[in-house]
Amino acid sequence: KQWYQRRVAITAGEKALEADFLSAEVWEEPANHIAIVRHQDGIVDAVKVWQFKYWGKSLLHRFGRKKMNPGRQIVTEGGPIQESIAEDAENLDDDPIFSVGGDLAFNWAYGNNGCRIALTEGHLSGANENDDNTHGLGNDYRCNPLDNTRIGSLWPHDVSNIQDCPLGSCNHVRLQGTDHGSGSSLMSGPVYGSYAIYVSMDAHKFPEPGQQLAQEIKV
Repeated sequence: KQWYQRRVAITAGEKALEADFLSAEVWEEPANHIAIVRHQDGIVDAVKVWQFKYWGKSLLHRFGRKKMNPGRQIVTEGGPIQESIAEDAENLDDDPIFSVGGDLAFNWAYGNNGCRIALTEGHLSGANENDDNTHGLGNDYRCNPLDNTRIGSLWPHDVSNIQDCPLGSCNHVRLQGTDHGSGSSLMSGPVYGSYAIYVSMDAHKFPEPGQQLAQEIKV
């Protein structure tokens, strides 16, 4: 049984666990389970594992253009089947993955906004609700989320922490790091770790906190 890495979000470096990375091969592989891992320099800090609602589909299928319209997919069911967090893990109160529960929502389109990955027990804005208030991984506050078209460069942001900061009454959206546009309400903040996504056909248990990550993990 094996886990394969899809993407890591971090700011610099040349290796897969030190830079933005996408495995084209894994992107097209069918998968039944998904893990999101927060790590510190390649050491597991926290991990959640879910089972996909529909088995045997690739991430390319789940994130592709055909799934963006209408988007708003709840792609897992039953909540996480594993949730493991290191005893010394920090910044858990508003982490976009580990401070909220529920299932994974992909391609969450709302108004002229989009969020690639959010959790169902966070705030999921209504389809016509232009409130800039769904937070997760891969966000943009000015785009056409139904066809993946960006409208300007002010509002994309990689990691948005969990918060209640609706457009019109809040002008300080708390983010991790500096990987974001220059929109006036986007506030750089501390990086809680790097987020890696792994998928597997048959593995449903991921290595515990303290373990070293690799692009391919046998369990």
